[in-house]
Amino acid sequence: MNPIENILKDFPVMILDGALSTEMERRGCDINDSLWSAKMLMENPDLIGQVHTDYFAAGADCAITSSYQATVEGFVRRGLSESEALRLIKTSVEIAVKARDDFWDSLLEKTKRPRPIVAASVGPYGAYLADGSEYRGNYKLTENELIEFHRPRVKALIDAGADILACETIPCLMEARAIVRLLKEFPGIYGWISFSAKNELQISNGDLIADCADWLNCHDQVAAVGVNCTPPEYIPSLISEIRSKTNKPIIVYPNSGENYDASTRSWKGVSTNESFGSGARSWYELGARLLGGCCRTTPEDIKTIEAWVKNI
Repeated sequence: MNPIENILKDFPVMILDGALSTEMERRGCDINDSLWSAKMLMENPDLIGQVHTDYFAAGADCAITSSYQATVEGFVRRGLSESEALRLIKTSVEIAVKARDDFWDSLLEKTKRPRPIVAASVGPYGAYLADGSEYRGNYKLTENELIEFHRPRVKALIDAGADILACETIPCLMEARAIVRLLKEFPGIYGWISFSAKNELQISNGDLIADCADWLNCHDQVAAVGVNCTPPEYIPSLISEIRSKTNKPIIVYPNSGENYDASTRSWKGVSTNESFGSGARSWYELGARLLGGCCRTTPEDIKTIEAWVKNI
């Protein structure tokens, strides 16, 4: 069964986790690297598990794995073999599954929340380039070439036991189409498609979010449609645009409101003045049903969502 549908039939909201990389940096990790948080799969996998556990404790119903920037090509570029790269990609799921199982086994009250799921992060081709292309989408690849790029990682993540694929920060409809075509090679597997957006109406490369939602609406393996790693100020309009074109669950997990500088691999500006919980509540009222945070958000932000969700 579609794992998102399975949760939403019994609960009004599915709460996602927040930023993984932000938490690892806060705990002393240096991820200023082309592999970003995936670097910790080699250096500190136990810490990844601890962060997943902290998000579950904060109220998250879903852990997004540390595989966003984990690709065969990226690891091979760092000197690993293809088999070693695939092993690390699978490890990202295994870490999250163990954290989920251990957390759930230790939880005394299991009736007031769903058993959390593990969403395997499938970052865009631009994340592998590590030059900010996931916020531009100006690839020079064809749709078929994108399928070839994504296939080994997607297969490894599925083989490792992920409950669903989190196809996230997608900057262009062409890449979303490629991923949906690839999903057809894995019957019974579901994924959500979440775009990065540059304003209230357009995803990063300029495609209209409404057109993206309209195209995705007829594909059964797409479990939810939405946006992530986008400033909170754009979210209300984007939800309305998506809602006008699809009856699928809407997923939103914006960043803190800061802007990413690809040249320095750092975040600039200031976060939104609105509390994350307050913002998420307004997104729920507009129709979003999967809520969480992306870059620069923390377990405390997820707690603010959980605080009002439990009273719906």
